[in-house]
Amino acid sequence: MKLFPALEKEYTRETLSAAEAQRLAQEIAFGPVVFQVSRLMVKFGILEYLSDNPNGLTLEEIMQKTGLSRYAVQVLLEASLSIGTVKVSERKYTLSKTGWFLLNDPMVRVNMNFNHDVNYLGLFRLEEALRNGKPEGLKVFGEWTTIYEALSSLPEAAQKSWFGFDHYYSDASFDAALKVVFEGEKKVRSLLDVGGNTGRWAMRCVEYDADVEVTLMDLPQQIGLMRKATEGKPGSERIHGYGADLLDENAAFPDSKFDIIWMSQFLDCFSEEQVTGILRRASRVMGPETRLLIMETFWDRQRFETAAYCLTLTSLYFTAMANGNSKMYHSDDMSGCVKAAGLEVETIHDGLGMGHSILVCRKRML
Repeated sequence: MKLFPALEKEYTRETLSAAEAQRLAQEIAFGPVVFQVSRLMVKFGILEYLSDNPNGLTLEEIMQKTGLSRYAVQVLLEASLSIGTVKVSERKYTLSKTGWFLLNDPMVRVNMNFNHDVNYLGLFRLEEALRNGKPEGLKVFGEWTTIYEALSSLPEAAQKSWFGFDHYYSDASFDAALKVVFEGEKKVRSLLDVGGNTGRWAMRCVEYDADVEVTLMDLPQQIGLMRKATEGKPGSERIHGYGADLLDENAAFPDSKFDIIWMSQFLDCFSEEQVTGILRRASRVMGPETRLLIMETFWDRQRFETAAYCLTLTSLYFTAMANGNSKMYHSDDMSGCVKAAGLEVETIHDGLGMGHSILVCRKRML
């Protein structure tokens, strides 16, 4: 298995002492408690109060600021001492480095909201999902086959956190991705955005290039959300909708000849077999000059191990909640799907935004 250097260092040899390993095992055992305590330390404002008072606050002062009972503040603070998000000295509590990141790192906040509002209750059914190959945890929200058809019907908090998670990771990569797409040798006049969701990438494209026409291909429900989200914005008249269920093997791609077929954070929503099928259908409408660009956060191509940690654990969202059979892919697995679909990887652009890579693919000519 090929891994970027930081990952190879962590994943191929034992680095913990016995005591450190035992501690980590207990952190895993109490993981749900650690998560909820830490979430509430943020929600109740305790970490923020400590951040605003670097000399520390007493338990009584925190009670006064939060309006919580002595018992509530006491159990949260004592648990947080053990977790490592606060420190104590002479009866005064202060914010630790870990607590600072929990409070201030936007990625941590996005991940925490996503896991609480979207995943937490459904992960109780992870075992069933793994055994059945279906998103059994999605039942906490209703009876749907996948989360994508449910997005417009999710509770407000779950919907907000789902889109917040999706947009946070994709938006950070858009500036770099636009350069890859539009600043090549060939003028891009038409682009097919497959799985374009609410049209954020499509809008960025028409804003970046005054001539490009973008067709967004997604579920009919998502086309409706896209039209609502882009209505009246400059350039939106150059964004067109093409409703299709990509899980339907008979759903064909539009037969117009596009310069670019774009798939961003899309193929991780499907199993390897389904990915190959989608790419094979895309290849049927590709000419020799067409390029298919796949942008994903491949866990093996991350510069920092923490990023790989977030990605491999996000895979279990797909298992329990999204569809039951997809994941955050290793780039070799995705490249295998590309090859099986009659395509080949021409180039790879790494380090875009929040650890994204773009595979530039062309049709393999016989």
